[in-house]
Amino acid sequence: MSSRKQSEAELQELVGKLSKDGGGNGTGDPAARTEQLVTDTSGTLAPEGCLNIDDGLVKQSLSPLLLLLVGLRTDDAHGKGIMEDLTRFFGADLSPGTVYPALHDLDEDGLLEMHELIQTKEYRIDDREAVRETLEDAMQQHLALGFVFQQALDEIDPTDE
Repeated sequence: MSSRKQSEAELQELVGKLSKDGGGNGTGDPAARTEQLVTDTSGTLAPEGCLNIDDGLVKQSLSPLLLLLVGLRTDDAHGKGIMEDLTRFFGADLSPGTVYPALHDLDEDGLLEMHELIQTKEYRIDDREAVRETLEDAMQQHLALGFVFQQALDEIDPTDE
């Protein structure tokens, strides 16, 4: 099997997992399913375990990524930990001046709930349905663009079929 067809098959499997139950590990814990999906995706698409997505692309998708990462953490969802997750999962090195305003905007939009602690702020999902709709919309847009890129590759270089 060509590497392109194998990658395509692996991507289709991941899309199927996402569409069915958010990761399919059967734990019933949405955070664990999401973390497993990110880990599976990283392992499939990037053998070194980190997706290393361009920081500019991460910035363009920062709001849905922050919602995903806050939802991932069952506790202690503070800015520093979320920034560490952005680096761990996506290879993104974003400044606090980029991440914190986005977290505050999500709080103002009613998607996140912020709790001020002594030296930090902790975030939680506030409106689960709205967050789900936001993530589904972002997923559909990114998948559609990815499939357009895949089709373009097939048109540009159809010899690898």
